[in-house]
Amino acid sequence: MKNILVTGGAGFIGVNFIKMLLNTTDDVKIINYDALTYAGNLESLEDCIKNPRYVFVHGDIQDKSLLAQTIQNHNIEGIINFAAESHVDRSISDPDIFVKTNVLGTLNLLQNAVKFNIKRFLQVSTDEVYGSLGNDGKFTENTNLSPNSPYSASKASADHFVRAYNHTFKLDTVTTRCSNNYGPYQFPEKMIPLCINNILANKNLPVYGDGLQVRDWLFVKDHCTAIWEVFNHGKTGEVYNIGGCNEKTNLELVKTLLRILKRPESLITFVKDRPGHDRRYSIDNTKIMSQLNWKPSVTFEEGIELTVKWYLDNKNWLESVTSGHYQKYYSEMYVNR
Repeated sequence: MKNILVTGGAGFIGVNFIKMLLNTTDDVKIINYDALTYAGNLESLEDCIKNPRYVFVHGDIQDKSLLAQTIQNHNIEGIINFAAESHVDRSISDPDIFVKTNVLGTLNLLQNAVKFNIKRFLQVSTDEVYGSLGNDGKFTENTNLSPNSPYSASKASADHFVRAYNHTFKLDTVTTRCSNNYGPYQFPEKMIPLCINNILANKNLPVYGDGLQVRDWLFVKDHCTAIWEVFNHGKTGEVYNIGGCNEKTNLELVKTLLRILKRPESLITFVKDRPGHDRRYSIDNTKIMSQLNWKPSVTFEEGIELTVKWYLDNKNWLESVTSGHYQKYYSEMYVNR
């Protein structure tokens, strides 16, 4: 039995990853270590609670003693670090928490990984560490890191610490950098669930600037299979880009959601652009496809239909996570922008 510490497992990608592992393996025990911030939701993992291969620990990755105790008590062999503050707008308004969680929290994990002889450490990162592209080209694993937001700067810093611990302390590390994820259980501060939630409520859809920023979209279940492949077969010290090969402008994406839900484009409202908004991201998947034989299995057309259906079928979940604190955040970010 492999005992894997999954940090941030109550968040969007972590939830999908844990469900995938429990459903597709029989020799992996998962210790889900999560601080349960606003974006963490244990209700998403209700069906896992009684599984003997699943354990939840309520903890912050900055908590040195609890983290060490958890690793010891559960004989952890591998760590997969999803734990992160991840919303660019929040990083602009409050960068401190991004440094604390994404940088210092990751450093604490690395220190404990060395101390307890962890066999493999996987850092879940983002394509945003590369900065912004023009109309042509793609990010490769050799692209220089040029983060443009406090969020991406904190993730790039964490990536550098992972690299340093591999080089200096010979810790077995691998890093994945993914494009924009979408799918079930995503907190509606992110673009797709935010738009779905607004459309269902017949509210305006806020689109930054001219809406022509380009992102590559990756269905979350494909991301999860790629992470597991890298964790098991990736070469130590290496970085692997994970993309969906689905470049869409933000405006194109919003119009697609309106079409699927049969609502008028008059709901689109252009708002003041985000400061320093990156214009285009695009991922080169060549390395992970050729070396680990992974490729996306879900087309964008399939994935977006599945995603919309999931939110329609899970309105109670959506309502529970959009009450209270979310409403305050939404007003601050988009009302009167």
